[in-house]
Amino acid sequence: MSVALFTLGGTISMAGNHRLTGDDLTAAVPGLDGLGHQVEIQDVEKVPSGDLTASRMLEVVDAASKAVTAGAAGVVVTQGSDTLEESAFLADLVWPHPQPLVFTGAMRNPTLAGPDGPANLLAALRVACSPAARDLGVLVVFQEEIHAARWVRKTHSTSTATFVSPNTGPIGHLVEDRVRVLTRPPRLDGVQGSAEPAELADVRVALYTVTMDDDGLLLRGLADTHQGLVVAGFGAGHVPAALAPVLGELAAKIPVVLTSRTGGGSVLRGTYHAPGSETDLLRRGLIDAGFLDPYKARVLLRLLLATDDDVATAIGQYV
Repeated sequence: MSVALFTLGGTISMAGNHRLTGDDLTAAVPGLDGLGHQVEIQDVEKVPSGDLTASRMLEVVDAASKAVTAGAAGVVVTQGSDTLEESAFLADLVWPHPQPLVFTGAMRNPTLAGPDGPANLLAALRVACSPAARDLGVLVVFQEEIHAARWVRKTHSTSTATFVSPNTGPIGHLVEDRVRVLTRPPRLDGVQGSAEPAELADVRVALYTVTMDDDGLLLRGLADTHQGLVVAGFGAGHVPAALAPVLGELAAKIPVVLTSRTGGGSVLRGTYHAPGSETDLLRRGLIDAGFLDPYKARVLLRLLLATDDDVATAIGQYV
């Protein structure tokens, strides 16, 4: 049996001015012969992850799905770490298979002492082949830790331990080359409709981070140019009182999703009651995103708008 490897560039494949292919990447991995599965490589493109698009990622997920249908035990995708958490979550929303789809990459390129790419790739391939990783949806594997796509975040600009799941921790580890899954989170329904890449490309969702003394001037006219808005509020989902009516007016025209800018924890629903509090904002029509961070909320909202799925119902899974 085989495991499919799709390469998308990023730090893991940067060797000076030369970009490594999938063959180059696997050649640098010690112990690959003991994997027990043939690695079928597809070099998709070599671009920084900042240049990847959601539409392109849907195409990659479709190709990964076809590889599984053709008999692959699982799939690994390598890409740059900058947008990896968004790519993995997007894939998780549409991945229908029990076979693992695993994202990985590197923080130290192959020209540096101690590059982490080979170890991350080997760990990801082991997870993709493992029966223990089935029915977990899309996973992110770094530093021999296994993270669920819907919880993982990049939290440091340079550290090799950048990927963490602030609210839950990793769901598993690799120990002596064994895949050890410690907890099995239930798979959510994700997005029920089918979005074509071209349809997704036409959907614009803004992400707005609230700051001190924010009067919302930058939001003027937003409903004329965007189909949705994600607000990253203070703390448990708060904004300055002066901003609350601006967001309420927008929520009457387009879906406005409320998240926290803190990086961990959930938006509250009824603890605070002052103007600009979570209670006030939800009363004005904003949608509570629960534990979803702003970046994942934006990915989800774009996909929901592209598929005409019910926004409140789908986001409600994450509250």
